[in-house]
Amino acid sequence: MTTTQSGPRAGRREWTGLAVLLLPLLLVSMDVSVLYFAVPFISRDLEPSSTQQLWIFDVYGFVLAGLLITMGSLGDRIGRRRLLLIGAVSFSLASLGAAYAHTAGELIAARAILGVAGATLMPSTLALIRNMFHEEKQRRTAIAIWTGGTTSGVALGPVLSGFLLDHFWWGSVFLINVPFMAMLLLLAPALVPEFRAPRAGRFDLLGSLLSLGAVLPVIYGIKEIAANGVSTPRLAYITVGVVGGGLFLLRQARSDHPMIDLKLFRSRGFTGSVLMNLFAMFAIVGFAIFTTQYLQSVLGMSPMTAALWSLVPSLGVGAVAPLTATLVQHFDRAYIAGAGFLFAGAGFCLLTQLHAQSHIGVVLIGAGTYASGLVMVMTVGGELIMGAVPPERAGAAAAVVETGTEFGGALGMAVLGSIGTAIYRSDLVAHAPHGLSSGALSAARDTLGGAVTVSGQLPSRTGDALLTAARDAFTHGMNVAAVGAAALMLAAAVITVTTLRGLRVETTQSQDNELENPELIGSAI
Repeated sequence: MTTTQSGPRAGRREWTGLAVLLLPLLLVSMDVSVLYFAVPFISRDLEPSSTQQLWIFDVYGFVLAGLLITMGSLGDRIGRRRLLLIGAVSFSLASLGAAYAHTAGELIAARAILGVAGATLMPSTLALIRNMFHEEKQRRTAIAIWTGGTTSGVALGPVLSGFLLDHFWWGSVFLINVPFMAMLLLLAPALVPEFRAPRAGRFDLLGSLLSLGAVLPVIYGIKEIAANGVSTPRLAYITVGVVGGGLFLLRQARSDHPMIDLKLFRSRGFTGSVLMNLFAMFAIVGFAIFTTQYLQSVLGMSPMTAALWSLVPSLGVGAVAPLTATLVQHFDRAYIAGAGFLFAGAGFCLLTQLHAQSHIGVVLIGAGTYASGLVMVMTVGGELIMGAVPPERAGAAAAVVETGTEFGGALGMAVLGSIGTAIYRSDLVAHAPHGLSSGALSAARDTLGGAVTVSGQLPSRTGDALLTAARDAFTHGMNVAAVGAAALMLAAAVITVTTLRGLRVETTQSQDNELENPELIGSAI
């Protein structure tokens, strides 16, 4: 390393170490979406019930979200590299267990352990970047690469899954994790430095349980509402989580060694950036299901073809993160993030004009535009957060960021998904062909996939009429959801510019007194 006024500069070892850190990041991101194509094969071999099939999908995300804060705090105490390596071993063993599961229960248990291991990996990678890159410009570039790795993993998951399933059995979508985790175990000790907070104190077991009790019920309740609508039990889950969150915050405020220092939230830079990421994930995750279903069920593509086409928008996304890192050297970060939200809003506005007969270029350009804009936002947000906290707090801060993204994604699925579903069902009932039985209409009204299945079981003319009505209804719902997403992007742009304008990233030297003066974090120029 060489030293500059803003901190020591990273050398070849640190940049090679960043490449190593991208391995677990890509795998954890891909594990969210890698099951999309494997479900029919798993259903044939393991014969899960409908409830078990839902848990095979959801348990990974639930456990991951619930343990992020715990693992971020634990990494600050036992060492972030050590936690990363423990997580890599656990992720490999759980992947083996999932690949060779003989029952649905075994697969659910393996997916839960994968969630535990994933929770150790995600905050560790971002926190270690904070420890490896002290010079502001280099850290900005490193976080841009980290952001690109996260979005690339989610996009590559279905494609990798489709390729493996074409050549191997369904367990291969889990087994592919093992060699990459083995590479991490071999390379990380030599290339990634260890770091632990010098005055972190004892691990707070009760606080960890309270954080789990706060996050899990809220995420579960929101996802249930998104899938099945509002009900008293689902609202009760959210209420329990909110109460648990209140108790968690009360304990953190009174603790001498809190898992999360609540003083950080008094900083505009920290809190504003967490909200920026939440808004971005709300839009990305909330709208992803529309794009996937449009390609498959409206345009009639096979899953593999749809997955390959869905990679097209990511080509532009790959260039946006480094471009953003360059732009923030010359312009106020608030304006760059605000422009990202507006750019995303433009993409959603284009999607309001989409219809069932549109050229594929319309949906690809719209999706590429909003994804590129939101990657700009997340790149700025990640840099502001990691620059705003001292190294000893980077693990907890990274965990807060990741937990916020989980909440944002769940809210996006609930809100935008509910809007699209309501429009779809209303339009389909109004325009369904006459003479359709109540059973067929009920199945078609449930989902677009159900309508496609039902249409194939009807006489040709009736089936074609139902399929056309269903595709038009779905596209209309997608249009209205895009209006909601565009409105949120406009509001987020205004909030970002008005609250974060003039903020600067503090250098390592200027953070010496942050513990006592949190108002200095991300202070105005």
